[in-house]
Amino acid sequence: MRRTTVIALTIALVLALLSLPATAQPRSPRGQAATQTGAGFAKWVSVDYSRPILRGRTGIFGDGEAYGQKVNAGAPVWRAGADMSTRLKTEVDLVLGGTTLPAGEYSLFIELKSATEWNLIVSNHRAQERYNPDDKEAIWGAYGYDASNDVLRMPMQVGALANSIDELTYVFSDVTEAGGAIVLVWENTIGTAPFAVAE
Repeated sequence: MRRTTVIALTIALVLALLSLPATAQPRSPRGQAATQTGAGFAKWVSVDYSRPILRGRTGIFGDGEAYGQKVNAGAPVWRAGADMSTRLKTEVDLVLGGTTLPAGEYSLFIELKSATEWNLIVSNHRAQERYNPDDKEAIWGAYGYDASNDVLRMPMQVGALANSIDELTYVFSDVTEAGGAIVLVWENTIGTAPFAVAE
């Protein structure tokens, strides 16, 4: 009888565990793009970000005077991803738009001026890992963005894609020991920011 009770309890426990909902995926999964550059390809550069999905939406960036407002969602600039601020980490000094960026960790934002004019912003803003309105030292996304924390701004090369990219994606392109480019693609738009390794 005791053995029957143990078996029944075990079966009940297994059935209860099977009925629990699976761990929910975040609406914008985390992503990372990383590459190595510099002498001997010995130094890492990476972008850590959240990847919003179109989910059937079109015209995600808007047009005319409303361009960028949807993805900015009330912030002064775009967090260039979703949720936590997009983060750039580099183990080597880089040159972007003529400005030297010392090795370190930064927040990335994009100023969406028009469908053909984007500015990449590299900022000293610290990022909150989870939204906390009481934390005045770090920001969530681009809310609380202040241009006084900018390390550099540079124009990006913006173009159109033939296909629609469903999930926002960063990649590195044309990477050599001397540099490469940070590339963002989403829906029908591609934005590129070339960089060089500082000498």
